[in-house]
Amino acid sequence: MFWKRLSDLIISFILLLFLSPMLVLLALLICLDSPGPAIFRQKRIGQMGKFFEIYKFRTMYLGTPDLPTDEMQRLPSAVTRLGALLRQISFDELPQLVNVLKGEMSLVGPRPALYNQTELTAKRQSAGVLDFPPGITGWAQINGRDDLPDNIKVELDKWYVDHWHYFLDWQIIFATFKAVLSRRGAI
Repeated sequence: MFWKRLSDLIISFILLLFLSPMLVLLALLICLDSPGPAIFRQKRIGQMGKFFEIYKFRTMYLGTPDLPTDEMQRLPSAVTRLGALLRQISFDELPQLVNVLKGEMSLVGPRPALYNQTELTAKRQSAGVLDFPPGITGWAQINGRDDLPDNIKVELDKWYVDHWHYFLDWQIIFATFKAVLSRRGAI
């Protein structure tokens, strides 16, 4: 785990430094696309069930309820024009590099659940998934993203936790690029 944390620190710092001009441009475009702040903060469940505030680029209009992505499909579109593109290419997740620097997340791990996803959190707790730091990407993301029902996500997250090794993280990172480019499972 020492190497995982060290890699997280080095890679997230370098990416933030390298991507900072693009991140600033995206923030400006988001503010021009719709009123409100560029960064969206949301309460999530982290390692050991502790709450933390996740950072994302805002892809929805202000006042949109805090619902899991799959439940948002039942509502009239709350996603902004630019937000739809950012979600498809997963650029809305880039501010989470700050969460990685702060030690609240890892580059790879189970995606953190929303604070109000109590059933999913209970399943993860009993499966031991919450013992691991949450990630920007993970085993479940490269195997279906938002297409998967919660019980399958928990099974995939448990598999990752049970089989974790340093090089598995690298396999997942490379597979994430492929999943993002294919836009498979993106909502």
